[in-house]
Amino acid sequence: MKELRPLALTMGEPAGIGGEIALKAWLERDTKHVPPFYLIHDPKHLEALKDRLGWPVPLKPIATPEQAIDVFSSTLPVLVHPLLRQPIPGSPQEENAESVIGAINLAVDHVQNGSADAIVTNPIHKKVLIDAGFHHVGHTDYLAELAGNGTRAVMMLACPGLRVVPVCVHMSLRESIEALNIDKIIDTTRATVFALKSDFGIKKPHIALTGVNPHAGEDGAMGCEEIDIIRPAIEQMKKEGLSVRGPEPADTLFHERARSGYDAAICMYHDQALIPIKTLDFHGAVNITLGLPFVRTSPDHGTAFEISGTGVANADSLIGALKAAGAMARRRRGDNLH
Repeated sequence: MKELRPLALTMGEPAGIGGEIALKAWLERDTKHVPPFYLIHDPKHLEALKDRLGWPVPLKPIATPEQAIDVFSSTLPVLVHPLLRQPIPGSPQEENAESVIGAINLAVDHVQNGSADAIVTNPIHKKVLIDAGFHHVGHTDYLAELAGNGTRAVMMLACPGLRVVPVCVHMSLRESIEALNIDKIIDTTRATVFALKSDFGIKKPHIALTGVNPHAGEDGAMGCEEIDIIRPAIEQMKKEGLSVRGPEPADTLFHERARSGYDAAICMYHDQALIPIKTLDFHGAVNITLGLPFVRTSPDHGTAFEISGTGVANADSLIGALKAAGAMARRRRGDNLH
């Protein structure tokens, strides 16, 4: 076993549920086997939050990630990162956008210099950040930019029994179909196969690809994207030696027996991937970014402003993200996981 390093957990949108699910994750650290992490946040806000909720979470301000390991068992390590304004639950403030982005930057610095094992990001509120001058549609493409070297990041959603990867992500259905092409499908599938080997320990991944039309186009009767784009991509990948099949009708690919036949499903657009996984495991599914030189996971949900500050938010997805990040980081470091 190599030297243990903590996970870096970012604050996310401070007016959302990120703070309280981080507190809950620490409270459940023993019963749910949560790996050591530190939270990049403003201790003043967290003190007020835990007092409001009446939760017994002792906080330990730290200056470096290395300090987190020794204190995690008895206190929640908080790497001090002040907010310009103290948050109001459910009411995001543009003044705090710089701190939200700064927490992401710090986490990337820590994982790149080796003081953190992986990054776990709490949900952000994209509109507030964009209004403040953030020129990215979300975490994934921003992290790819910070990683440099022309990194192309790919989003995977995972839960026990299913992993899905959308080829086209945050765009309309019309835009997704227009953007779909052979190279994009192949690049997405290659990144998925590589990650399944390196991060999940699957030696020979089996991949199923969906069609885009009803009944996978039914030989062109209901659309030609399968014939013109998806099948040629699959044939090329088979020639490369990848274990791929499809295009499969999406409405028959996600029942229990079908899921046992592949390690990941490549879906053509956002909802085609997210609907089945959120139906199977709404609270526990995890967002994993493939293609980065470091490990990054996140909860598969948003800021939940409507319940922020009430203490009812479910922390299972964050706990799953922390556990997945820890396991993936250890595999990359060469630890033998069983």
